[in-house]
Amino acid sequence: MTESVFAAKSLVAALVLGVLWLLEGLVPMFEGRRDRARHGAANVVLGVGNAAVAALVFAGAALVATEWARANSFGVLHWLGVAGAWGFVAGFVLLDFWQYLWHRMNHRLPFLWRFHAVHHADRELDATSGLRFHTGEIVLSSVARLAVLPLLGMTVAQVLVYEAVLLPVVFFHHSNVRLSAAADRSMRWLVVTPWMHWVHHSNYRPETDSNYSSVFSVWDRLFGSFRLVGDPRRLTLGLDHAERREWATLPGMLAMPFRKGGRRRPERRTEERRATGDAADE
Repeated sequence: MTESVFAAKSLVAALVLGVLWLLEGLVPMFEGRRDRARHGAANVVLGVGNAAVAALVFAGAALVATEWARANSFGVLHWLGVAGAWGFVAGFVLLDFWQYLWHRMNHRLPFLWRFHAVHHADRELDATSGLRFHTGEIVLSSVARLAVLPLLGMTVAQVLVYEAVLLPVVFFHHSNVRLSAAADRSMRWLVVTPWMHWVHHSNYRPETDSNYSSVFSVWDRLFGSFRLVGDPRRLTLGLDHAERREWATLPGMLAMPFRKGGRRRPERRTEERRATGDAADE
């Protein structure tokens, strides 16, 4: 089962990414994007490299950790006696909650933010931005998971099922596809949507520090980090301090955490823009 889920995960993710990239060219929300192919290629190369690092360095360790938890009946799912299909459902929800917590920590802790800022520096947000994470962030996330997965009592198959859903959703909510307000509203009661995640990529810090959820939007609603704006096209995406060489090129992305630009930006407010119809909730 593990091998089939892994193969399906890669195929579905590639198909969803390709379809979204084509739609972004036909019906974009944010228009006037330059060098889409070059921008997308840099993000994809970084994402593929990160996937290789995670697979070569951490896949074996994750397998050992989850198998140890299974053999010793260790972890939340084992303690609750949740198995079978319900085990997959419970594991999915628990891992998505961990993703919310980890994402929020990446915004709160300066050391983690230096790496996570590479993701936020992208001013031409599109579906490929869902692959744009610094290798250092992938390493730190993978190390943290080695402790979290056995604590949750998850199996490798449960993790792969989660990731098989996570990747397409991440590509979707990063995409530059123009959705109607009504369509986005109907979907975001369950999953994270572009209108939600565009706010998260704003250069205005209170907006950046919101909407941390990965799959289920409920976490932001439960923990008070849900935020919307009236018209997403009025958002300024990216980070003010990041130069084009840092957010538009692969060498720039890799070097960014080690430059001054990787430091936490001060809070600032653009009063004129913020005066226009922001919505705190629905």
